[in-house]
Amino acid sequence: MAAAVPTTYSAPAVFRRRTLLSSKSVNAGTSSVLSSCSRPNYNYSNRNDLLKIQATSGAASTAVDSAPPLPRPKVRRHTISVFVGDESGMINRIAGVFARRGYNIESLAVGLNKDKALFTIVVSGTERVLEQVMKQLQKLVNVLKVEDLSKEPQVERELMLIKINADPSYRLEVKWLVDIFRAKIVDISQESLTIEVTGDPGKMVAVQRNLSKFGILEVARTGKIALRREKMGEDAPFWRFSAASYPDLEEMNARTSLQAKKTAEYRETDTSVGGDVYPVEQTDDYVFNQVLDASWGVLNEEDTTGLRSHTLSMVVNDSPGVLNIVTGVFARRGYNIQSLAVGHAEVEGRSRITTVVPGTDESISKLVQQLYKLIDVHDVIDLTSMPFAERELMLIKVAVNSTARRNVLDIASIFRAKAVDVSDHTITLEVTGDVNKMVALQRLLEPCGICEVARTGRVALTRESGVDSSYLRGYSYPV
Repeated sequence: MAAAVPTTYSAPAVFRRRTLLSSKSVNAGTSSVLSSCSRPNYNYSNRNDLLKIQATSGAASTAVDSAPPLPRPKVRRHTISVFVGDESGMINRIAGVFARRGYNIESLAVGLNKDKALFTIVVSGTERVLEQVMKQLQKLVNVLKVEDLSKEPQVERELMLIKINADPSYRLEVKWLVDIFRAKIVDISQESLTIEVTGDPGKMVAVQRNLSKFGILEVARTGKIALRREKMGEDAPFWRFSAASYPDLEEMNARTSLQAKKTAEYRETDTSVGGDVYPVEQTDDYVFNQVLDASWGVLNEEDTTGLRSHTLSMVVNDSPGVLNIVTGVFARRGYNIQSLAVGHAEVEGRSRITTVVPGTDESISKLVQQLYKLIDVHDVIDLTSMPFAERELMLIKVAVNSTARRNVLDIASIFRAKAVDVSDHTITLEVTGDVNKMVALQRLLEPCGICEVARTGRVALTRESGVDSSYLRGYSYPV
């Protein structure tokens, strides 16, 4: 017998629709009744609680809004000194460290020798990131010393050659400004003047602003170099070096009896607490010679193979990585850079690179063509075959005593050098000129004992007068 299958009754569609509408209306009425009944109770019974909640939330939002923001790390300008044992290809590697981290090198001054180099780099960044960059520089091969000079008192100098329009109507005013800033006129023609000025970066900006109204044609800057200001007394970094050269410094700098007594008491206490004490040589940084050589191999005249030093002036974009790209062209083709100076140009947003590279005329012409292919390079000029004014800047720290100080100042006056820092055992001189003048002064000061040398590369501008004394050698002068 078959089982009975239960059947379900389905109401018509019209009836279901009416039922649904009626249920909705009933629910709506019920909710309206409930809301109308509960609203008075909520407003009057829970009003105090609502006010408390609003006051608490308002105070919390006010506290959040008034909370001080987290302090951002300060970005400041840093002067980094890098001493390198071997400079072959080192410029490109050091510039690459900054380029890979997006740092734009504001100025770069390099004093180069055949076997060592001193880089003075100015960049802007935070303390934390700069520490990481310095650690990366120390990992490079042949980098002997890296230090941040911006944290200590320092002597900072920069050299600038600036060429301006020289209309006869305002030449007297230009000469007046030159005297105020203690500058020098190194070239004069019917239409222009070339001025040499040295000082800190603030002075460079002031000179440029005051001369801009006459019309600036060209600007070549070396970049900043710096030496640490020497401290007084036996705690100074170069006291031992100076005392070894002049034994009478120890007698002149003898301490008073009270200071000697305090030192003796401290030593007795130290030995009684720490046990046996043995004399150990102090770890210092003078295990290698940090002084740049006087001569760095510039060939002013051609040798038998036609090799000589060429001075190139380039105008490039002032953006991160450009220096790495330019020096990479020299490194890939095996050129040995003898001098390099990077500074701001006459146009905002551009920099001028002045470099000295040895080579034949044919090889240098091919190098210039390769440089012109770079996107960031606007102009490349080989100044070697034309008259040009060249200048370098050097800061040199010499060990002296009271007797030798007078002799050093006499030598400095002959070379028109200036004393920019003096301590009881050292004197720091600033001198500008060509490479032959730098070599002559440094060799005369070597017997006194040279502590430190910071030198820029060569900067050069064409002489509009067309006069160069080297072209007049071997010819008789007109009577």
